[in-house]
Amino acid sequence: MARPAYALAVTTQRPTPVIDQPHGLAPEDTYVLAVDLGTGGPKAAVISATGRIAAHAFERTELRLLPGGGAEQDPEEWWSAVVSAARKAIDAGGVPVERIIGVGCTAQWSGTVPIARGGAALGNAVIWMDSRGSTAIRRAMKGTVSALGYDVRKVRRWVRLTGGIPSLSGKDPVGHILFLKEERPEIYQQTAVFLEPVDYLNLRLTGLARASFDSITLHWVTDNRRIDAVAYDADLLALAGLDPDKLPELVPTATVIGGLSEEAAGTLGLRPGTAVTTGTGDLHSAAVGSGAVADFAGHLYIGTSSWISCHVPFKRTDMLTNIASIPAGVPGKYLVADEHETGGACLTWLRDNVVFADDPLGPAAPADAFDKLNEVAAAVPPGAGGVLFTPWLNGERSPVDDHTIRGGFHNLSLSSTRADMVRAVFEGVAFNSKWLLGAVEKYTKRPFGSLAFVGGGANSDLWAQIHADVTGRTISQVADPVLANVRGAGLITLLALGKVRLSDIPAMVNIKSEYRPDRANSEIYDEMAEEFVNLYKRTKAIHRRLNRRRLGGNAKKEKSEDG
Repeated sequence: MARPAYALAVTTQRPTPVIDQPHGLAPEDTYVLAVDLGTGGPKAAVISATGRIAAHAFERTELRLLPGGGAEQDPEEWWSAVVSAARKAIDAGGVPVERIIGVGCTAQWSGTVPIARGGAALGNAVIWMDSRGSTAIRRAMKGTVSALGYDVRKVRRWVRLTGGIPSLSGKDPVGHILFLKEERPEIYQQTAVFLEPVDYLNLRLTGLARASFDSITLHWVTDNRRIDAVAYDADLLALAGLDPDKLPELVPTATVIGGLSEEAAGTLGLRPGTAVTTGTGDLHSAAVGSGAVADFAGHLYIGTSSWISCHVPFKRTDMLTNIASIPAGVPGKYLVADEHETGGACLTWLRDNVVFADDPLGPAAPADAFDKLNEVAAAVPPGAGGVLFTPWLNGERSPVDDHTIRGGFHNLSLSSTRADMVRAVFEGVAFNSKWLLGAVEKYTKRPFGSLAFVGGGANSDLWAQIHADVTGRTISQVADPVLANVRGAGLITLLALGKVRLSDIPAMVNIKSEYRPDRANSEIYDEMAEEFVNLYKRTKAIHRRLNRRRLGGNAKKEKSEDG
């Protein structure tokens, strides 16, 4: 379908032409600025065309959790933090700005930023954790003949064209937009375009409101059957209840979208016209930053959330496990999409609310709190004294799509210790990974021999070994794993600029250590992993009744449906 041109529709800035790249520079003298906007804040890095990270910096941003399942962040705070981190990285890298030939971003995926016609954000962004659109999306998905909450006729078209379907949790952008339309109509009416977080950053960099073939995917309104010609579909837009005039123009994956604007260049200290490439979601950049870019080469990511993914040559959907293959962050490939809502966030929760809570019962967390948690957990034998932790602190997406399930400690006794509970959190996240691994391997129809381990969680040698023991797979711990996303953004930028080939990337990512399964530990974990899944099956109805009203549903109706 025809799309409006948004080059100047939401901003008064005149697009800046892309300047030519300098000639005669060797790969080690050619650099890009990469930005990774995570939920905790942005990282920025200066990365050479050999994959070397010359310097990096981080700035923290605030997360606002609101009643009813709300989760928001301030886009202006994002931008200020991005500028601060970028300037620190550029200064620390000591790289002449004329050698920085491109800028590329990655960001937390599945968020929504409402943008006014003048280009400013209309208040806070609704981010990936926000489930307040669940009621609206369930209403939009139902029909006369429904299964699993979806109209069967709608499902056929959605899955055939997109490879997926809007999540009933309301955490996809389509759910966010419907929430704003119903609950904040004044913002909805003033919105010229809704952007993903990464596309908002590119708006700030170039003045252009664009989305790439991959960044737009979780709106679930694009025909993805031709990976090189993704386009909006009028019928899907109508089924979802989305206004096509409020969505951005689409551009191909891993391409240059424009030049760095005069304003952004002055703010960052770079040259106007420096090439800015299409942004991508964190799932996509982590896959590239892990080095696992070949088809069926798997990676495990543990940051705030977690997932297991790989590139594949096909488009397929498994609605029962909420796994689909979607346009990847590199041209011509699909990427397996799934997610655990909380991975490393479970350790953060443990640190801030149990072990080092800032209240009269105990001191605030020290700077080395995570090191201390690792030390305590490592001193406890595998199995955590029988204590099981379920890590569903903000619901779950895969292999079950359930925004009302919640976590907890199970099988506690008078002999259970705080150390057992700490170890149980590490193991509980790994049990969740094993549960997901089974679904992903069934989806790809082949087992992974090993998994490249990236994200902040991969800094833990203990967690790497626990995952090896629990999953029965070799875990390859990538060097500097917390920089996987920003490294991936940089490598995708270099790919878009023609400075590297996809086949070059695995050799540009170093492996720190490999962890192989310990058979004795695996025997202990196999039994516990089975009971872990049983805990979900036995408690999901209880959690639904406890949380449905608080998260925007009808508790009495749910109780009746659960019998």
